Amino acid sequence: MPICSIEHCDRDVRKMNEQIKQGNVLELWAPKYPEVNTQWLPHLQIKAKYAYYFYLFCQWADKTPPELLALKNNPSSKEAEKLLNTFTASSLQMTNAVKFLTVQAVRSFFKWNMCDLARIAGQIILEKQKPYHKLRKEDLRKLWNNTYNPRDRALITFVCSTAIAKETLCHIQWGHLEEDWEAVSEPCINLPAQLLKGHGIGKYHNVRQITFLTPEAKRDLINYKEWLERQMGRKVHMEDNIFCATYAPYNAETYASLGYVVWQLSRRAGVPFSWHDARRWVNTASEQIGLVPNWARKIRGRLVRGEEAPYSQPAIDQLREKFREAVPLLEFTSEAPTVSKETLREEVMKALEEEKLKDIASKYHVPIEQVRTAMRSKAKNWESLLKHTTDDCSNGEHCQCIVSEQELPKLLAEGFHVAAVLPSGKIVVET
Repeated sequence: MPICSIEHCDRDVRKMNEQIKQGNVLELWAPKYPEVNTQWLPHLQIKAKYAYYFYLFCQWADKTPPELLALKNNPSSKEAEKLLNTFTASSLQMTNAVKFLTVQAVRSFFKWNMCDLARIAGQIILEKQKPYHKLRKEDLRKLWNNTYNPRDRALITFVCSTAIAKETLCHIQWGHLEEDWEAVSEPCINLPAQLLKGHGIGKYHNVRQITFLTPEAKRDLINYKEWLERQMGRKVHMEDNIFCATYAPYNAETYASLGYVVWQLSRRAGVPFSWHDARRWVNTASEQIGLVPNWARKIRGRLVRGEEAPYSQPAIDQLREKFREAVPLLEFTSEAPTVSKETLREEVMKALEEEKLKDIASKYHVPIEQVRTAMRSKAKNWESLLKHTTDDCSNGEHCQCIVSEQELPKLLAEGFHVAAVLPSGKIVVET
């Protein structure tokens, strides 16, 4: 079957577009072809978008999905690759980005029907036409202040805290928050691979997104949860989607509807913003606090290189501790940072502990790092702690030493005095 001309293609596409849209392609077109509906689409997270782009390619090529697959009946044949190259070289009325996504849809269709195309087929280099939005806290605050309901306020702070992608927002549930999250200063959100890029298949099987809420994001989520429960007249369930419509029957937000929400907010506030800008906001803060690349990838839900299953509870707590350093950079809803009681208590206790360590180090002329090491040691090896050099001693000799009880009288006669008695029975003396 010959490829249609550009004019014929444009006419066909316009005609078909009157019937098939992205909103109805899954009902009106995809079910006609098992190769699309059964073999391919179940593996995709964003089904309607890619099904529509693939539909457009089929119209351009004047072929059905089975006819496209027939081009690969002979494994050595490159007719399918040549067809895709012809598409990318054509001057259709498509933006470069739409053409790129269409190529991705075609390649994905062939892949899941076990007919992989050559890697070079349909290559398009995307060049960014506009610079990324350089967001400031004042811009995000303006965006947040122009929301109309608790859900949208929670959405803004949630994404600017967690870096969760738009397609994942459509599926995240209350059960993905850690247990008793409302009582935790920076609650953890632990997302499985199935909700992330790659959907847990192949090299992505071990990917998880381990991310956290800032205190202000937690505050907005609590307010939204209480508001939603009043609207629904019931408590939310762990399997309920977190972000849903603001009216009955409170269906989960879709990829398209979330795009419309952010478009409306951006237009109302006069602030250019996309959900991907929020991911860049979090990544920038991670870089500013010196977060190691693998940890930053965990927070963004990307493949971690050279590390096996780094998602134990100690690892999560360690990551949370580092995330706290980024909180002042991430929060934006007010001039003053939002500090929870738990965070304030922890910081005060740490400050007090640090002062005590400094006092001990000063009293016994011991480097503070050695005191910290001894405090962390399970054996509490205080004797090794006190065996230190005496660069600060005025006479250049040891100003402290550990002696037995038998040695004590001689040293006392020389001007030493007792500083401490160790659990072992030995005695610390100093000049």
